[in-house]
Amino acid sequence: MDFNMKKLASDAGIFFTRAVQFTEEKFGQAEKTELDAHFENLLARADSTKNWTEKILRQTEVLLQPNPSARVEEFLYEKLDRKVPSRVTGGELLAQYMAEAASELGPTTPYGETLIKVAEAEKRLGAAERDFIHAASASFLTPLRNFLEGDWKTISKERRLLQNRRLDLDACKARLKKAKAAEAKATAEQELRVAQTEFDRQAEVTRLLLEGISSTHVNHLRCLHEFVESQTTYYAQCYRHMLDLQKQLGRFPGTFVGTTEPASPPLSSTSPTTTAATMPMGPSVAGLAPPAEAALCLEEVAPPSSGTRKARVLYDYEAADSSELALLADELITVYSLPGMDPDWLIGERGNKKGKVPVTYLELLS
Repeated sequence: MDFNMKKLASDAGIFFTRAVQFTEEKFGQAEKTELDAHFENLLARADSTKNWTEKILRQTEVLLQPNPSARVEEFLYEKLDRKVPSRVTGGELLAQYMAEAASELGPTTPYGETLIKVAEAEKRLGAAERDFIHAASASFLTPLRNFLEGDWKTISKERRLLQNRRLDLDACKARLKKAKAAEAKATAEQELRVAQTEFDRQAEVTRLLLEGISSTHVNHLRCLHEFVESQTTYYAQCYRHMLDLQKQLGRFPGTFVGTTEPASPPLSSTSPTTTAATMPMGPSVAGLAPPAEAALCLEEVAPPSSGTRKARVLYDYEAADSSELALLADELITVYSLPGMDPDWLIGERGNKKGKVPVTYLELLS
């Protein structure tokens, strides 16, 4: 017990001495052993790496889990070494609501059928999101956390030891300057040699750890590539799911006639009156559009003077019935409109085959 008390008192005395030394250095009242420029650059580079790693880690966590409460809960589970509970993604919850709505409102109605199709797509999107979060956490977040909680803590510990060794070295230098008697000088010189040796040894250990930051950058670079790869896979899956959904919903264009308005084309030098006079006239949509507006709507899908024009197919399209023409991506077909047609559709011809085709699946060529 007596030994422990003496050691505690000795440690307290050393701490106090170092604190006084550090304070005097801050006010310019004591000399300070400076580290070389290369060492200072290593320290600055390490601090910058740590600070930006923390910021990137936090923002990636926000990207993967926008809910702050859920992030805190997941953090606590990880600290307790417990499995994080599986969560329903926003897409999966939306899919559930849409499916329940379709069941109650009528699954055989146009609205109910569409709700079911969208619900299935949202469910697939939710599953893709879950896979992306898992992949990004394993390949990107975990290595960043390991650096901050492992390597960086080791570097910080050794840097604190180096700071203490430097303070001890400078204190020994100050005592040597103040020593007058030969015996006191000899003792101070011996203490200085020991302090210098300990400082040099600790500086070398710290320098090696700081130079290891380059390996950390290489590791983080690999993790960043894996993060981009998982994100690319996720968005590619989302695109495919939504493209499939768009194709399915394209079979029911008549449901939306009159609810959306196609974008107006750039105005040509030909006046609306002249254009209307040279175009085949047909009844306006639902009998409501004035003649000039009807002419402008038809101008979007009207063929050139020959009555037809070429179009490139953007996506595959499966015909819903015999009145429609099935399409293959990147093929060229001939299209034209008929008076009174829904502006969202054109007549398409390929060889001796003919049928309605959706305008959204086409790139009209001049």
